[in-house]
Amino acid sequence: MKLIRRLWQKTLSVIGFGLCVAAAAAQQPVQTDLGPMPFLGQGSVVVFQGDSITDGGRQRTGNDFNHIMGQDYAYMLAGELGAAFPERDIRFLNRGVSGDRVLDLEARWAADTTALKPDVLSILVGINDTLATGARAETAEQFETGYDKLLADTLAALPGVKIVLGEPFLLPVGKHQQAYAAEMMQLEKRQKIVARLAAKYHLPEVQYQAVMDKALQRAPAIHWSWDGVHPTYAGHWLLAQEWLRVTQLAWGAPAIAAP
Repeated sequence: MKLIRRLWQKTLSVIGFGLCVAAAAAQQPVQTDLGPMPFLGQGSVVVFQGDSITDGGRQRTGNDFNHIMGQDYAYMLAGELGAAFPERDIRFLNRGVSGDRVLDLEARWAADTTALKPDVLSILVGINDTLATGARAETAEQFETGYDKLLADTLAALPGVKIVLGEPFLLPVGKHQQAYAAEMMQLEKRQKIVARLAAKYHLPEVQYQAVMDKALQRAPAIHWSWDGVHPTYAGHWLLAQEWLRVTQLAWGAPAIAAP
C-alpha cells in the first residue's frame, strides 16, 4: 500500500507540474523569429495583389473565413504575422486573380486596391504578361508603361502606402522544360522592368527568381513548383520567408538571413 501511495503521489506531482507548464505557456505570446515589424501598426491593412500565384484559389463570396486568403504565400504570411502580432489587429486581404496581367490589374485597381486603402500593398505580376499568346499577348514596353502608371497613380492616391514589388519567376517544370531558355529570355525583360520600377519609386523588391534558383541546389524544380509557374506548398513557404526578409530589411527591422 505504501508503494502504491508513493507512486500515486509522484503521478499527481507530474500531472501538476505539467498543468503549471501548460498554464505558463498559455500566458506567453506566440514565439517567432520575426523582428518588431514596425511598418505594421495598429489596425494596418495589408493587400496582396497579382495573378493566380497570389489568388491561390481564394474564396470570393460568403463568410467562409477558412478560405478567404487562398492557399499560398499570402495565406502563410497572414497566418504568421496574425499570430505574431494579435494585439495589432492587422487585416489581411487577398485580391489576386488567376490569369491577370498588368492590364487586367489596371481595369480593377480602383475597386480592388485603392478603395481598400492599404497601409501595405504587395504586388506580384508578370508571368502571364510574359507567357500570354494571341489577343492577350503584350510587349515588354506595354508591361512597363502599364505597371509604371499603376504605381504612380497608387502613390498619388495613397501617399503613405508602403508598396513591395515581387519579381515574376519561372522554373523548368512540365511544358516549360523544353522552352525554358526562350521563355526566360522574355521573362528576364519583365524582371528587369520590375527592378527598374522598384528603383524609380524607391520600393523594396522581392527577388523570387533568385530564391527559387537557389532552392534548386537542395531539391529538384518539381519540389518547389508543380508546373513551373505555380509553387508547391514548399515553394510558397520560400516566397513568404523572402517577403518577410525583404520587408524587414527595407522598413526598419534588423536584417535576417535568407532561407
